[in-house]
Amino acid sequence: MRFIISLLLTGLVVAVAAYLVPGASVAGFGWAIITGLVIGLVNALVGGLLRLFTFPLNWLTFGLISFIITVLMVMLSDSILGSKFDVGGFWNATLFAIIVAVLEMIIGKVKGKEK
Repeated sequence: MRFIISLLLTGLVVAVAAYLVPGASVAGFGWAIITGLVIGLVNALVGGLLRLFTFPLNWLTFGLISFIITVLMVMLSDSILGSKFDVGGFWNATLFAIIVAVLEMIIGKVKGKEK
């Protein structure tokens, strides 16, 4: 049950972020859920490897490289999903990633207080 609620919340976060970012769009709520899954998988698999290889540089830049990798994973998800999810470029993907991070942080705080 928690997994389904987490999926729905991720879809809601992606849909809200796509609505707020001028160059971003998602085809519908179902595709927002799929987009959240794809971003999460790509970020875990490809992003994890990139973070491993760039660890010294990430350490020197206080995590900035990790954020740039996250933005690049959003752009990779855009190319994987084709016309169903679209961000208009690097800066739109950056704004999209910031909004998703802030919304997930807020939801995490609210979910943490319920326990």
